[in-house]
Amino acid sequence: MTAAIGTPRLHDPAHPLYTPLAAEPPEEVDVVVIGAGHNGLICAAYLAQAGLEVCVLEAQDIVGGNTVTEELTLPGFLHDSCSSAHVLIQSNPVLRDDELGLLSTYGLRYIFTDPAVVVPLPSGDAVKVHRDLDATVEEVARFSRADADELRAMMREWDDGLGAAHARFSGGEPPLDDEATKQYDDLRARSGWDVVHARFSHPVVRDLLLWLGFATIQDPRRPGTGTLPSAITSGRLRFGWATPVGGSGALPGALVRHLVDHGSTVLASSPVARIDTSSGRASAVELASGRRIGARRAVVSSAHLATLAEMLTSEPPGDLLEARQTWRPGLSLFAVHASLKRDFAFPTPAGPVLSTAGGLGSADGLRAQLEAFERGEPDARDPWLLLVASTIVDPDRAPDGGGTFKILTVAPHDRADGRSWDESGMEHGQALMDLVHSRTGLPRADVLRMVVETPTSLAARNPSNIGGSCHGGEFVTAYGKVIPGWPSMTASVPGLYLTGSTAHPGGSVSGRPGRNAARTVLSGLRR
Repeated sequence: MTAAIGTPRLHDPAHPLYTPLAAEPPEEVDVVVIGAGHNGLICAAYLAQAGLEVCVLEAQDIVGGNTVTEELTLPGFLHDSCSSAHVLIQSNPVLRDDELGLLSTYGLRYIFTDPAVVVPLPSGDAVKVHRDLDATVEEVARFSRADADELRAMMREWDDGLGAAHARFSGGEPPLDDEATKQYDDLRARSGWDVVHARFSHPVVRDLLLWLGFATIQDPRRPGTGTLPSAITSGRLRFGWATPVGGSGALPGALVRHLVDHGSTVLASSPVARIDTSSGRASAVELASGRRIGARRAVVSSAHLATLAEMLTSEPPGDLLEARQTWRPGLSLFAVHASLKRDFAFPTPAGPVLSTAGGLGSADGLRAQLEAFERGEPDARDPWLLLVASTIVDPDRAPDGGGTFKILTVAPHDRADGRSWDESGMEHGQALMDLVHSRTGLPRADVLRMVVETPTSLAARNPSNIGGSCHGGEFVTAYGKVIPGWPSMTASVPGLYLTGSTAHPGGSVSGRPGRNAARTVLSGLRR
């Protein structure tokens, strides 16, 4: 389904930001980090900055996990294979306070776009989210003044305390005993669907808020998603479509440069087969090649929690067995990547609008799509679609004035009709592209080449994408509560710590699991 055309530019020795990966692993270090996704690298960078010798081991032939940039369609067209926007991580102190110097020293740059998102409507109109609350409120007021006032109130509540409580929760910090935290807990316990329908009445506004709230690919009908419409809308208002210059792989590229600069080692093509816990603590890892690397102080694993237990050389403890047993994929993804002759503009009554990100889909369409998903049926009628054209603000990602384009949505890993995705993937991708053509005016003749990533090919791409889930999936507690990330950064095996997309607070490019794990390790080592 995918096409490996060439070497990602940030891993090309000719690129000015290129940093070579190590060729040979050390025999022993203070900390071994398994997995060079952005969370594993962030954790490693904090540990290295604290003076520890770290070795990061990545199974794939490039670092970044689901935060990578590759030539998927044609030579010179640089596509973000999975993640594209880095909005959530902007509020993380790793970037907010530039704690690792990624922005000031290691070449990482972002473009905060305006508009953040354009959503074309079936009527021919379009609704825009700007990097400005007043402008966005006035845009919403075209459809409902009452809903516009409610949007302003919702954002005021977020800024007046709910957002701070959310940051503490995401950062794994103890909650405060205050009114804002109580209100946040009450809001988080609800479903995003109920919150939006209780606060807003106009269908266009409901469609917009639910479209925004679905960005982390969590079912908005599920209790526990009540904060997402507020949290994600706030992020779009502050940072737009936070686009890393050079592609999503720029983030892991900067982290690798930091690690090398701090005397640590990053290796690709180095899958870890076993974690030595025979001494009663995590003391070493064994590569698939048979090479052993000792860990004097700790092993930090971003291996998927559905598979980590079986990697231990001793009997797996109860907590890791529970994690394996209670994990489920959640919503699996489907993507279309296309190279274009030129970037396109979204049609609006006021004229064409250039926007890096856009969307299609109504609240009712999303509900129908999720119901079809549960039946094992892909749905191209009125699905939730994210549309991304990064070259609008980062034109160097394509040659000769061309553009990159992506469609992202959800689709079942296993089809109820028995058809394989190898057989049917391009058919479904073309149905989605046809919908985009009809709703946005994207000229068919401008599409140079199109490839699709199905739930099964996404699972094959990265060992952490089990079931086609690129967001870490979810856990079902003994009480039936669904949580997106395992709540503890430690395992009951001494010296073994957890990070990655299956750790708290879950997937997406937030960097929170990485920073949370680093703080936990340093606290455990009394650093």
